[in-house]
Amino acid sequence: MKRLLVAALNGGRNAYVGVPQAPDELAADAASVVAAGATEVHIHPRRSSGCESLDPDDVAAAVEAVTAAVPGIPVSVTTGAWIEADPRRRLALVSYWRVFPTYASVNAHEDGALEVAQLLRERGVGVEVGLMTPTAAELFIRSPLAKLATRVLIEPVDRPTDLAVDDAGKILRLLDRYSVDLPRILHGDGVNTWPVLRRARQLGLGMRIGFEDTLDLPDGSAAPHNVALLQAALAVR
Repeated sequence: MKRLLVAALNGGRNAYVGVPQAPDELAADAASVVAAGATEVHIHPRRSSGCESLDPDDVAAAVEAVTAAVPGIPVSVTTGAWIEADPRRRLALVSYWRVFPTYASVNAHEDGALEVAQLLRERGVGVEVGLMTPTAAELFIRSPLAKLATRVLIEPVDRPTDLAVDDAGKILRLLDRYSVDLPRILHGDGVNTWPVLRRARQLGLGMRIGFEDTLDLPDGSAAPHNVALLQAALAVR
């Protein structure tokens, strides 16, 4: 079976050359990374101003463009609270979606995560629960959110490499201890991106890579595009 490799095309990055933002840019980039070996695509839709958006029109435009470019390939989006901090407003925006991605990520530690996850499942959208810390993993395991999750995204971001790898191990052990039998994707960000990705490959877990996570190749040089990051991930040993 082909290993899960998610290409995270843009994330919250706005001011970097080569990071796709508009629907046509996302569609073109999606086609390139899938041709290079990505099995899924993760995107952050934008407003015309370039700001990340949960607005139904923005989500529809991005998802429709990418789906048309890579038919049959799963497409996921974010519901991150940094885009809309008010959990009631965030839930309302998601409730207005009329074009649905395959998956939407919901971070376990964010206010309103359970309600957003419930709504997504009602609409037939898979819920990818983000676990950023061992504390978040414990919260998830003891929460009704665990029964709504389609899979888990283990993402020890915003921390030094050693701590990131250690936290990833703690999260994985918690999931094993409580018999959370869901598909797992592991990724890092910034300086810990490649060490965490190597650990994911060692453990046989799903992986994620793209400009959302890093702008740099393993040798520290700037990545010219998402395809270069994807190719580097496929070469990781």
